[in-house]
Amino acid sequence: MAANKTPGAGNERPPPRCITPNIQPPNRAGAMLASSPASATPPFPEPPPPPGTGAQRRGEPAMPLEDGEVARWRGRHARGATGLGGTRGEPHEDGTAPSGSGMEVTAEEPQLGPALGDGDAAAGRGEDARGGLQPAGKELEQFGVLGGEESLMAELSERVQKVVKSSSWWERHGVDASILACSLLALPAGFLCLRSARAVPFLAGILTLGVVHHTLAVKGSHLASHNALTESKSWGKVWAVFFIELCSAFTAEQATYNHVKLHHGYTNVIGLGDSSTWKLPFLNRYIYMFVAPLAVPIITPLVALGLLRNVGLKVAVRTVCCMSLGFYCHYWLLLHASGFQSPWSALLCMLLTRSLLAHPYIHVNIFQHIGLPMFAADRKPKRIHLMSQGVLNLPRNALLDWAFGHSLISCHVEHHLFPGLSDNMCLKIKPVVSRYLREKQLPYNEDTYGARLRLFLRQYEELMVHAPPITELVGIQ
Repeated sequence: MAANKTPGAGNERPPPRCITPNIQPPNRAGAMLASSPASATPPFPEPPPPPGTGAQRRGEPAMPLEDGEVARWRGRHARGATGLGGTRGEPHEDGTAPSGSGMEVTAEEPQLGPALGDGDAAAGRGEDARGGLQPAGKELEQFGVLGGEESLMAELSERVQKVVKSSSWWERHGVDASILACSLLALPAGFLCLRSARAVPFLAGILTLGVVHHTLAVKGSHLASHNALTESKSWGKVWAVFFIELCSAFTAEQATYNHVKLHHGYTNVIGLGDSSTWKLPFLNRYIYMFVAPLAVPIITPLVALGLLRNVGLKVAVRTVCCMSLGFYCHYWLLLHASGFQSPWSALLCMLLTRSLLAHPYIHVNIFQHIGLPMFAADRKPKRIHLMSQGVLNLPRNALLDWAFGHSLISCHVEHHLFPGLSDNMCLKIKPVVSRYLREKQLPYNEDTYGARLRLFLRQYEELMVHAPPITELVGIQ
């Protein structure tokens, strides 16, 4: 579909009608969506090397910054250290990635950035990582206000800032920390329930350990990758290693690089953050959707080991030690605390508990991005349009909200706009964000779990096998 723009001085052009494929609510983003086959996409820039692979040489192609990743306010430049492994998704303006990660980037035209309360964003702008509460005079720097207070992102950031500043430490960090602490405290009860020869206590133990594992491995790892668990960058690194490597059996640097740098920095951009890593086109729809998730506990550490070649020796040794310690502690407790007599029965129980919520984990990751507009790297829209078009919220669900967190379920749009906020804060700002996007006639995508599941089963080949169509927002690029 094509749209022509007719230049004319002094004449305001009314916003054309917008058509969004595979999105339930109508799209009124003030622009027109045009789709074309992915094969027609012009070449996009190569992503930066993962952490520890060495710096790009001056003059080589480098990855452009995401809109708003350079903090400039009233002519000042702010630089500073970053969070975990220098892969916090907020590259510096001078083109060098932080914390010695060896990545070099170049900046696009500066625009407003979102990173409210994100420790990496705050640190990347020379500020303290304090979850959105900065000293007086620095609030607008944290939001990366570059285009003036009239811009959409600046106005939304100011509204969200008011909510964050009025929130206590308990709301910003305490609620989610308590959920993680309760999960750790429930571990002894889960292992002891497995000692019972009766079915009900035994199944209760399986359920307890399964939910606890996914709470620590998914919710804890996700918050740690965004440094949203604490206001201290040092403790943020400790929690990242604990949750990502010990509990999730993955490498912290690579998890942060892939999730924060690529997925958040280039959401729904073809070849970078388009969620294509979740696609296995050689599997049919029923195997992928209902059988393959059971292999997630086995595939995850194998992928992590394969990625260790991209990190330094010290990081690789630490990752292997943490992963091994996590597996061994789980295995040892099943043998000695739960009373399993056979090593194979203990290993089977490990697989069962670690894959208990693997199905919704896979489903959620594909439901909230795939099937929504995808963009070429050289024609991607500005951040607020990118996130409102390419992200979808699911309804609240008590089990998934506890185990995965609000930012991965019912507040995914809010999370992509303000990635440094904790799950509880994403839930708190949800009315503000949804109201604002609807006021400005921007998409606010929502759909049910069942509807997305039916859509993916019905259009599996189109969504998960073939290359997605390229969408262009005519009039706002």
